[in-house]
Amino acid sequence: MQDTIFDPLRKKEVALTPEERVRQWFIGVMSGVMGVPRHMMMSEASFRYGGKKYRADIVVWNRDASPLAVVECKRPDISLDRPVLEQALRYNIVLNVSYIIITNGLKTYAFHRTETGFEMMQNLPLWENMAGNGPDEPSK
Repeated sequence: MQDTIFDPLRKKEVALTPEERVRQWFIGVMSGVMGVPRHMMMSEASFRYGGKKYRADIVVWNRDASPLAVVECKRPDISLDRPVLEQALRYNIVLNVSYIIITNGLKTYAFHRTETGFEMMQNLPLWENMAGNGPDEPSK
């Protein structure tokens, strides 16, 4: 029998894969360190692009119900290299978010949309700053 873990966003037990362990850990980081309300997050968010179905690991919604951030989670043995970022950027073509975060549980990188593209942030953004579109005061 496979181990499971409760996903508070999907409100059900899910298979405990290495990637799922990272996703559940990062849901905790988002609700704790970043202050994202759980009701403003969705895991395994489905959408279509070019006739294909995709699933974003975590989507954070803004107060107006528009997508605000997309998080791509990988298992710890996967490097957070260009193809991982490009995957999140492809999701952004449909989602049109202001923030992209990629994590493998060992390393986490956050990016913020600017006038010229996405720039890497030094720290994870706080929910209030993301949702308010105010200055990006990084969290520690």
